[in-house]
Amino acid sequence: MVNLTIPNAFKVTHEQFQQLARVNRDWRLERTATGELVSMPPTGSITSNRNLDIEGQLWLWNRQTKLGQAFNSSGGFHLPNGSDRSPDAAWVTQERWDSLTPEQQEGFAPICPDFVVELRSASDNLKTLEEKMQEYIDNGTGLGFLIDRKNKQAKVYKPNTEVKVLQSPASLSGEEILPGFTLDLTEVWK
Repeated sequence: MVNLTIPNAFKVTHEQFQQLARVNRDWRLERTATGELVSMPPTGSITSNRNLDIEGQLWLWNRQTKLGQAFNSSGGFHLPNGSDRSPDAAWVTQERWDSLTPEQQEGFAPICPDFVVELRSASDNLKTLEEKMQEYIDNGTGLGFLIDRKNKQAKVYKPNTEVKVLQSPASLSGEEILPGFTLDLTEVWK
């Protein structure tokens, strides 16, 4: 195993980032709008388990409704502001997904997801995650959930709306973005 250390001033273009990600598939990397690389450490077993639960619920709802495409944390998106991000779970309407070419769908898709979820792990900085959630909203996401197990809070992000902070909610609604979807958080809080 080789450690990866990224100097703060080290910046790459989107094309360089794609090449770097392609040849270093075992590294979880993101790129900010200013070109800074962000290395994301492994989450740990409990967070990984809770992530899978969230992803599974989104996948099952999408499989039943066939309204779009669901993605896990391995998927990446090239946002309109130039950043390359990988939310823990994401969803894009079928119409928007189909507007991309097969080549665009293959790489970091040049689209901002309609829905995103970020689950805070023990190694995550809350302020950084909050900024990332706002970045999704600023780039076109219609609904986002930031789930903070440490503080037992769920934060709901929507455009032109103040962030709604909920204390240990049992579930979260997909509202009009994900019609009929309810994210059960029972297992997440355990």
